[in-house]
Amino acid sequence: MAIEPRQPAVAPYGTWSSPITAELVARSGVSLGMPWLDGGTIWWLEGRPAEGGRVVLMEVEGSGDPTEASPAGFNMRTMAHEYGGGAFCVRDGVVVGSSFEDQRLYRIDSGSDPIPISPAVEDRSQRFADGVVTADGRLWIGVRERHPESGRSADVVNELVAIPTDGSTEPRVIAEGRDFYAGPRISPDGTRLCFLAWDLPWMPWDGCELFTARLGPDGSLSDVTHVAGKDGEEAIWQPEWSPVGDLVFASDRSGWWNLERVRDGERETLYPAEAEFGYPAWVFGGRSYGFLADGRIVCGYDRDGRTRFGVLDPESGALEELDLPYDAWRGTPFLVAADSTVVLVAGSATLPNQVVRLDLATGARDVLRTSADVPVDATYFSVPRAIEFPTEGGSTAHALFYPPTSRDFVGPEEERAPLIVMSHGGPTGNATAIFGLDMQYWTSRGFAVVDVNYGGSTGYGRAYRERLNGQWGVVDLQDCLSAARYLVEHGEADGDRLLVTGGSAGGYTTICALTFTDAFAAGASYFGLADLEQFGDGDTHKFELRYEHTLVGPYPEARELYRERSPINFVDRISTPMLVLQGADDEVVPPAQAELIVAALRERRVPHAYLLFEGEGHGFRKAENIVRALEAELSFYLQVLGLEPGDPLPTLEIEHLRG
Repeated sequence: MAIEPRQPAVAPYGTWSSPITAELVARSGVSLGMPWLDGGTIWWLEGRPAEGGRVVLMEVEGSGDPTEASPAGFNMRTMAHEYGGGAFCVRDGVVVGSSFEDQRLYRIDSGSDPIPISPAVEDRSQRFADGVVTADGRLWIGVRERHPESGRSADVVNELVAIPTDGSTEPRVIAEGRDFYAGPRISPDGTRLCFLAWDLPWMPWDGCELFTARLGPDGSLSDVTHVAGKDGEEAIWQPEWSPVGDLVFASDRSGWWNLERVRDGERETLYPAEAEFGYPAWVFGGRSYGFLADGRIVCGYDRDGRTRFGVLDPESGALEELDLPYDAWRGTPFLVAADSTVVLVAGSATLPNQVVRLDLATGARDVLRTSADVPVDATYFSVPRAIEFPTEGGSTAHALFYPPTSRDFVGPEEERAPLIVMSHGGPTGNATAIFGLDMQYWTSRGFAVVDVNYGGSTGYGRAYRERLNGQWGVVDLQDCLSAARYLVEHGEADGDRLLVTGGSAGGYTTICALTFTDAFAAGASYFGLADLEQFGDGDTHKFELRYEHTLVGPYPEARELYRERSPINFVDRISTPMLVLQGADDEVVPPAQAELIVAALRERRVPHAYLLFEGEGHGFRKAENIVRALEAELSFYLQVLGLEPGDPLPTLEIEHLRG
């Protein structure tokens, strides 16, 4: 006898029971990044919330199983630029990597204890990143960031240094005088070094410069030559040497980050396209392409809000798309190649982030590691669709819409779902369609979610990124509002139950939305800015010390504009409930920013809650804190909307919720 499928129960949106718990979100997954190929061995980094956010170096040799390459307890993470990245490199099986605890560089030989090769300093005042080791294994060449006793961000010094891998002498400065350096890479014959440099107030995606130099046996540089790029005008991404010694990189001089090559002193575009082969360098070590043994380039690129992968022949200009089930990076792109092997870290709307090995000679594809163990049926998962919608000034903006989805529940026919409007960080970041349990946590409970790629987001060309220039707090807010209105008008959401959330720059957009509009019923700001003047006056780390000059205007000349865009100056307008979440050790957006807005909310008796997480910086890494933050946000929304949770849930104490 046939078994009738169980019919889903009808229950109010937002109250559905879900197997995707906050505990599952926090403890079932890891972050994956920075693959490295060395001979037949593959390496990558794995961030583990269940181990207090410790970052572990993993390795796979041949067809073997993954093993831990870093010693027990070793946390391989650099704090350079605060955002880090580029924490290790490998040469002939020897690892040189950064320890989070003291920020020193360590040499790790297989089976041996780590040996420090950089000097011991106090307060983690020297930080190292983005290094490579010379072919003879004698020198590590990379970025050093020195923090002064004054503690002032303006006094931080960034430079390129050479360090003996046996730790026998102090680091030697080989390039200095610019505000920032990145991407030192050694040519195949070992005689040349390329690197990037740029100065404040520019960010590397606003514009930077690419140089080459003669590299001496002692690490010294000579004949330094400018190759491409200009601060504020042309941004360069990922310079690399091809197997035959050509210099390849992505330039956005056409309005799109396209791959170019320098051969015999001449620049040429390898594949002109309205597509992004480069990305904003928020962290060190990102890579979106690599070389096969025959000189062809395996690359990932964004077009129409989706990531594609292909093989580009630089001689013919032909690009052959690879048939892969992946169409999204999770933030920073990671792809490396050697011989016929490609290793990438990517996913899709239905696949969590994965470390994947491809053999282009045989067509074999092996998943080496998956970021999330998902013991949940796929019928609980919401698959997003890309939407384009009209926004202010006749422009078109972009977003990903996730409808509420559950195999167990549907909403009442006459009811529309509450909508969570998500505003990503950066603000020069982007929302991608990669699968994440954190997103499904909301949709499986009956919330609709729209993840907005507002003007300023990457993936849509330089002109779209520059929509935000001088308009931070305006364009991002307008696009978030326009996305919500579009979905309400199309019957996808309840206009009386709009919620808004975001972290960092997205947290600022969230606070603006709750201050300058009455469109939302509640919002949650994760380490968001409340006072742009403090940011403009240097109350942040060096990497973003003058970022606001592009986003708002030069400070103090544009002081009045900063005041107009700062929610803290308009607290009399705030009446919408707000949840504020903050890391106590955040150097990017210090806790003082959160405390400003919380004090104003308390004084005005606006319903609010404030959670300060000890031991967390700009983003939460510890499983217990991820759990607490997710459950607090859910409890906050449900209480404000007058809904009952579908599962047991700790009740967040909200000040002034009932008067």
